[in-house]
Amino acid sequence: MSRAKQPGVRVANLARLLRLVHLEGPLSRAVLTARTGLNRSTIGDLVAELAGAGLVLEQDPDPSGSVGRPSPLVAADPAVAVVAANPEVDALTVAAVGFDRRIRARVRIDRDELLSPDETADLVAAQVAQWREGELTGIRIIAAGLAVPGTVRAADGLVRIAPHLQWKDAAVGRLVEQATGLPTIVGNDANMGAVAEHLFGAARGADDVIYLNGGASGIGGGIIIDGMLVSGAGGYAGEFGQSRPAVSDPADRLSTGATLEDEVSRRRLLAAVGLHSGDEAGLASAMAASDAPALAEEIARQRRILATALANVVNALNPTVVVLGGFLATLAAQNLPELVADVRAQSVPSAWEGLEIRPATLADDRLLIGAAEAAFGALLRDPLAVIPR
Repeated sequence: MSRAKQPGVRVANLARLLRLVHLEGPLSRAVLTARTGLNRSTIGDLVAELAGAGLVLEQDPDPSGSVGRPSPLVAADPAVAVVAANPEVDALTVAAVGFDRRIRARVRIDRDELLSPDETADLVAAQVAQWREGELTGIRIIAAGLAVPGTVRAADGLVRIAPHLQWKDAAVGRLVEQATGLPTIVGNDANMGAVAEHLFGAARGADDVIYLNGGASGIGGGIIIDGMLVSGAGGYAGEFGQSRPAVSDPADRLSTGATLEDEVSRRRLLAAVGLHSGDEAGLASAMAASDAPALAEEIARQRRILATALANVVNALNPTVVVLGGFLATLAAQNLPELVADVRAQSVPSAWEGLEIRPATLADDRLLIGAAEAAFGALLRDPLAVIPR
C-alpha cells in the first residue's frame, strides 16, 4: 500500500509506538503490546516499518530473571538527531540531541556583544556543518529547535520581542532554516524548559506543573495543566518575570521597575561574587565558595521576594509541582526547606495541599532538551511523513 493510501489509524499507531520508545527508553515487544493494546503481529509489523525507516532498532534483551524466551527490546535509533540552540545575552549554546535523548555534542560560544538573529543563524549553520564533517558524520540531523528568551508567536515562531537580546519581530527561525536547510521550530525558552522537566525531569509524572526559569535574560515560566503546555491565545503565557510581587520591606526593593526579574536577578548574584559573566555551574560554584556578608544579604533578599512571587503563582494556579530552573534552582538550594516554609506561609492553605517545590534536575540541558522535543514534534506526529521508508 502506498504511503498516501495508508489508513490514518496505522499512522497513529506508528506515532504512538515511536513516542513510547522515545519518551521511555528501550521497551520490549511484550511491553509495547500491553501498553498499546495491539496484538503481537501488529506490533511486529509496526516495529519492522519503523526499523526500515531507521527510526528504531532492536536490541538483545536482558535475560536475567526472565522465564522463557525474552522479548527483544525496541529502542529509538540514536543515529537520528536534531539541533537545539539557546541564544542568550552572553553566549549561544548549540547541541545535537539524539532521538534517544542523549546529547551527542554541545558547544557554548561566549559573546561580549549581543547576538543578532542573522549571527545566530550563521553560527548555528557553521556548527552543524562542522559536526557533519567531524564527530557526527553519519548522524541524520532532521530538524532544529531554538529556545529564545522572549515572547514567541505560536502561529509562526516569530520572536515578537526578546528585550535583553534587543530583538523585535525577528524571524530567526526562517533565518536558521535558510542557513541550515533544516525545518526549524522556535519557542520561548521557559516553555521549552517546562516541557523538558515535565517529560524527563523534576516534574515527570505530574500533570499540573509551574516551571520558572532563571537565566541571563531574566525570569520566564511555563505552565503545564492536565499534562498539556498552556501557551495562551498568542503563545505568550507564563511571563512570570514581568509580575510585580509585593515587597514587604522597602529596603528589599532595589529597582525602579519592581518586576520579579528586576529584583531576583542573576546579574546581581554574579556581581555579588565578583563575576561579570558565567554559566549556571560557575555561578553556583562561586556562591558556594564565598562567605562574603554582602552575598549572604543579597541571597536572603532575593529569596524573600521569590517566595512571595511563588505564593502568588500557587494561589492563582494551584499546581502540584513547582520546578525552579537556572539560577533560581541555585537560590532555592541555599535552604530549600526554608524557602518552602516561606512560600507556604503566604499561600492559601487549600492551594498548598500536596504541593512540592523542586529544583530542576536537567540542569544546563533543560532548555536544549526542550528545544529538541519541539524539533522532534513533526517526526513524533507522523514518522514516515518526515522520514520515508
